[in-house]
Amino acid sequence: MPTLRSSSRLHSSSSPSSVSSPLHRTVGSTLRALSTSSSSINLPCDDRDSDPSEGHSLSTDEGSDFEESLRRNVRKRSAKRPLRTPPVAKHPKKGSQIVEGKIQKKSEPPTSDLFDSVKTAKSDMQSLVDEWLESYKQDEEAGFLELINFFIRSCGCKGTVTPEMFKKMSNSEIIRHLTEQFNEDSGDYPLTAQGPSWKKFQGSFCEFVRTLVYQCQYSLLYDGFPMDNLISLLTGLSDSQVRAFRHTSTLAAMKLMTSLVRVALQLSLHKDNNQRQYEAERNKGPGQRAPERLESLLEKRKELQEHQEEIEGMMNAIFRGVFVHRYRDILPEIRAICMEEIGCWMQSYSTSFLTDSYLKYIGWTLHDKHREVRLKCLKALKGLYSNQELTSRLELFTSRFKDRMVSMVMDREYDVAVEAVRLLTLILKNMEGVLTSADCESIYPVVYASNRALASAAGEFLYWKLFYPECGTKAGVGRERRRSPSAQRTFFHLLLSFFVESELHDHAAYLVDSLWDCAGTQLKDWESMTSLLLQKDQNLGNVQENTLIEILVSSARQAAEGHPPVGRVTGRKGLTAKERKLQADDKVKLTEHLIPLLPQLLAKFSADAEKVAPLLQLLNYFDLSIYCTRRLEKHLELLLQQLQEVVVKHAEPAVLEAGAHALYLLCKPEFTFFSRVDFARSQLVDLLTDRFQQELDELLQSSFLDEDEVYSLAATLKRLSAFYNAHDLTRWELYEPCYGLLRKAVDTGEVPHQVVLPALTLVYFSILWTLTHISGPDASQKQVLDLKSRMVAFCELCQSCLSDVDPEIQEQAFVLLSDMLLIFSPQMILGGRDFLRPLIFFPEASLQSELASFLMDHVFLQPGDLGSGHSQDDHVQIEQLHQRRRLLAGFCKLLLYGVLELDAASDVFKHYNKFYNDYGDIIKETLTRARQIDRSHCSRILLLSLKQLYTELLQEQGPQGLSELPAFIEMRDLARRFALSFGPQQLHNRDLVVMLHKEGIKFSLSELPPPGSSSEPPNLAFLELLSEFSPRLFHQDKQLLLSYLEKCLQRVSQAPGHQWGPVTTYCHSLSPVESAAEASPQGHPRSKKRRIEGLCKAEEDVSSSQEESLQLPSLLHTPILTSTTVKSRPLLEELGEMEEGSSASDFTHDRPLSGPQRSRFLGTQYFQTSHNPSGLDHGNQLTRLSLMEEDEEEELEILDESSEEWQDIDKQPGDHSSSSEPGLDLLDTTELNIEDF
Repeated sequence: MPTLRSSSRLHSSSSPSSVSSPLHRTVGSTLRALSTSSSSINLPCDDRDSDPSEGHSLSTDEGSDFEESLRRNVRKRSAKRPLRTPPVAKHPKKGSQIVEGKIQKKSEPPTSDLFDSVKTAKSDMQSLVDEWLESYKQDEEAGFLELINFFIRSCGCKGTVTPEMFKKMSNSEIIRHLTEQFNEDSGDYPLTAQGPSWKKFQGSFCEFVRTLVYQCQYSLLYDGFPMDNLISLLTGLSDSQVRAFRHTSTLAAMKLMTSLVRVALQLSLHKDNNQRQYEAERNKGPGQRAPERLESLLEKRKELQEHQEEIEGMMNAIFRGVFVHRYRDILPEIRAICMEEIGCWMQSYSTSFLTDSYLKYIGWTLHDKHREVRLKCLKALKGLYSNQELTSRLELFTSRFKDRMVSMVMDREYDVAVEAVRLLTLILKNMEGVLTSADCESIYPVVYASNRALASAAGEFLYWKLFYPECGTKAGVGRERRRSPSAQRTFFHLLLSFFVESELHDHAAYLVDSLWDCAGTQLKDWESMTSLLLQKDQNLGNVQENTLIEILVSSARQAAEGHPPVGRVTGRKGLTAKERKLQADDKVKLTEHLIPLLPQLLAKFSADAEKVAPLLQLLNYFDLSIYCTRRLEKHLELLLQQLQEVVVKHAEPAVLEAGAHALYLLCKPEFTFFSRVDFARSQLVDLLTDRFQQELDELLQSSFLDEDEVYSLAATLKRLSAFYNAHDLTRWELYEPCYGLLRKAVDTGEVPHQVVLPALTLVYFSILWTLTHISGPDASQKQVLDLKSRMVAFCELCQSCLSDVDPEIQEQAFVLLSDMLLIFSPQMILGGRDFLRPLIFFPEASLQSELASFLMDHVFLQPGDLGSGHSQDDHVQIEQLHQRRRLLAGFCKLLLYGVLELDAASDVFKHYNKFYNDYGDIIKETLTRARQIDRSHCSRILLLSLKQLYTELLQEQGPQGLSELPAFIEMRDLARRFALSFGPQQLHNRDLVVMLHKEGIKFSLSELPPPGSSSEPPNLAFLELLSEFSPRLFHQDKQLLLSYLEKCLQRVSQAPGHQWGPVTTYCHSLSPVESAAEASPQGHPRSKKRRIEGLCKAEEDVSSSQEESLQLPSLLHTPILTSTTVKSRPLLEELGEMEEGSSASDFTHDRPLSGPQRSRFLGTQYFQTSHNPSGLDHGNQLTRLSLMEEDEEEELEILDESSEEWQDIDKQPGDHSSSSEPGLDLLDTTELNIEDF
């Protein structure tokens, strides 16, 4: 991997020969003083070209191109002004007018004027800076102190720098003193504080720095005293371990650097102008040459050169003192600031900064682990690659980091991936031949990404790579591009070739949506697409025709509706007025063009179902009123003829549904052509009904039917069923003949299954349309009773079909029966429809049992029952899984809406763990909704599920060695998952968990061994399953449950002298010894590594006790400078203690802890720190803990998989009310009911 070389040689900034100015002595001494306390971190980079220990060398080496100019600047400035006293240059030069006595009279400098003005941002920034300049001219030291205190206040520190401190203390001592005074109560500081008053502070702060440099660029900037000392102070603050100091001073230093770069650029331009003027004057003849003019130009050039050297010296000091340390800071916000500003320097002053010595920092930081930093890097590079004049200087950088930029297309953060694709698009445009075919092929699949912004960016890349070189050159500019038929044909041929040959996706709608923003004009050229489809000399293959029709339909939908396809995420909420106007215009153009051509397209492709179905969908995007307003009724007649021909010719469900829906769109009473369309619909239904009656009579009369007759009858029923779904066909009275057909099929089994399936659907739609006719209380009693009898008869038919030999008939009957029971459930009378109460239907116990049995046989299938994976296509397996999920969802809806007994949910819950990958989301949602309905009942159902599984295993394997079987281990995993479903609200579920343990203990001892036998009870191993719920118990609950278990065991006369294994396991889960880790000895605190490993383990085994997950060990001995996260720990520990409780008396009643009780948990054990040998006040030390930062931050996360399940249940986390009476002890013996065993 090539190494980016510097354009300047390595120099030592500490050598006596290279440091002779006060500024450089100041920066050098400050860096040396603070080098041991730097809080920099190594950049998370996969490949670093430099040695990890180059922190000091980077501050003096190839990181800058100003080394030679800096040395010249040092010599000139040292000759121009006398030296100031080392090590810190912060006193004014000797010529400044300062009265010593006047300074001594000021006890405190003004500290809040500048800060308050910038914070409120009410006054003009230029006038604010001018006022400060006036005050500085009157009293330089007081004015400079005001500026320093402004930056100190901007850090969030209320301490100030007094004149005495400024005279007697060095920068490092001042910073140390301010650190000790940093005693804010919150970890926020102005740059991160929330609230309306701080919302615009950062912008005002940056504007102040920019204006300050701009106003001083002709005077004060070259004075030496204010800027040198300000840079020195910011450099020291940027190396502080206090996050607020480091963040704010880095931002100020980087913005100061950006402003200085602009000044340096102006000086460079002035120097060039001066040089041209000097050359022009010198080239004049002797008679025309003006010596005074030449002398003034030379003086001006000398002055500009001195100014430029001073500016370069300041920039060099900021870059080496701040940037090279902070670009790899531990705080991502600081790293992002550095990357954003260095990009600005390269764009504005590319002559000096656009070199590999500076570009390498951006390249390294492309590997940063934080999103914002990577984003700033990519945006900085976009600004460089967008300028074609700069790309020639980026060749080495591009070759070095191109692979990383290409790989960022797959970044896990969508906005970073979007910027990466846009950056590569700029490289594609401005650097020919850099991206290889392999690079481009890695970007092509992104056009099918679910995120629309990312897919759109990839679509633009695809357009510029494949389409623009061929189509953009052939087409003209502006409107000529849309009028170029050859360019449009080329575009669509390339589009078809890419979609078909790449084989990346099956749906062209996503490709159209990705290209819509950059090639929307071409995609809305419906004339070219229809001409390609209708002309015979285009030589399009079958696959290409199908794809082109899909592109035509997708572009029409995109233009008419304006939203992306299903599954593609977009952040936009709505369209603007301009976009809505454009959408309406496109819809009119689309309709006017396709109305005459749609009948022709249907006629040409009427025999191909794959082409006809999407063509019929075009009516969804038409402005159908144009048939009337533009007098296009003749085209409507042609469309109706073709529609009838398509319906009669095809029996595929997709074509029939599209045809029925198209006719539904045309059959709206508000259209003037409604009568024509209604007449055509009646003709079509009459044709289908007559054919059905004729074929049905043949079926009922004939003893044998050939395949053609069966196919014809099934096709007719499919057509009628599809139209019955969208149109009311009640007046054709199809219920009776279809019901008779189904009754014969159930009684005799002689009706083919191809006929039974559409007949079931047709009867189902007939009942639903009849229900719509009963629209009010005025409906006759006869109508209601007739509908009820039809519904009951249909349910009996479906129940009979559940035992049919054909699995398709069984699944269809189950789906229709589930929907029918749900529609006629007690929910139908809600909303003031009490007149429908006679129609409510409750299934009998036999029907409920058959539904549950069907679920076990068709949904919860063992892997061996699904067939071999090699014999079935993956697509078929996915479709079968979706069908099984639909069946399970239908059954769960019956449970939740009260159609079936809620206890039947145990048949679903007991498969939660075993089929988690296939149905986990459905079962989890069902469990959550069931708990919302009845918490107590739901807990009993969970216990019932475990009892059923245990009983089944006991019957199969016997009681011997039960706990060692794999099936029993799976049951333990299921019990652990059930325990997690209770969520983190331990007090909220206290009574439920206690009840669950009590019922589980009863079940484990419900069956006793034979008299005289020493074997354990057969259900005793159930206690091991019950132990998985023990972590959800409070300490006092465990004690009383142990007593309850002991009393229950005493009633078992065969109890041995020693405890049985399951009893030992269960008692251990309830024993306080297991919770010994809750109170770790203060003398043996856990290490950080141990805590991190514990967190990782908690993600795998979340069954550890809630006390262990919330209780913290005593804190580590904390150094003076530590993380800001330390401050939040006592509060977390307090919450953990409040929820768990440390004694039985604290949670005797269900009410929050009182004030004295809460204060018990805030004892000194949680705030222990190491002994301070220096004798510093512990109060000040503890105050500083909240705002200091250590290199490795510690975070505590309570990992609970099911916490989100309780978002809707526990609306008030602080409300610990339970179902027990107020003041009643949940653990009272009466409540536990020990005597009822």
